[in-house]
Amino acid sequence: MSQQLLVPVDGSPLSKRALEHAFREYENASVVALHVLDPMDPGYSSPTNIDVRNEPPHGSDEWYERANEEEEKIFDDARELASEYGEELDTETATGEPAREIVDYAEENEIDHIVIGSHGRMEATRLMLGSVAELIVHRSPVSVTVVRD
Repeated sequence: MSQQLLVPVDGSPLSKRALEHAFREYENASVVALHVLDPMDPGYSSPTNIDVRNEPPHGSDEWYERANEEEEKIFDDARELASEYGEELDTETATGEPAREIVDYAEENEIDHIVIGSHGRMEATRLMLGSVAELIVHRSPVSVTVVRD
């Protein structure tokens, strides 16, 4: 039976590196790419440069429509990367606080391992900014591999 891996994706170079790591290091695993739409993030939970002054009102139907378009781009890029490795990729979506949604998904879906990207910030900066990866490492019911830049 193959391992079930969860790789959170947000379209950033680090989430791409985490996905590459998963495909390279776990050849026979089933990989799920999870994108979490954070309704507290006016930028659609993606690294796209978005001027929120020109976007639909945060939380509106139009905002969610635009967020879903951004998410499809993220998943298209992830699927393309999977095909470069000759792998298939399942995609899933959650809405909420990213660390909590990632851990909840792992608990509820028989995930064996999480692979996540992290900037590896200095301690003081991490305390000020918080770190999704750090929260996942502390809360996860399964092993976590952190891919750093």
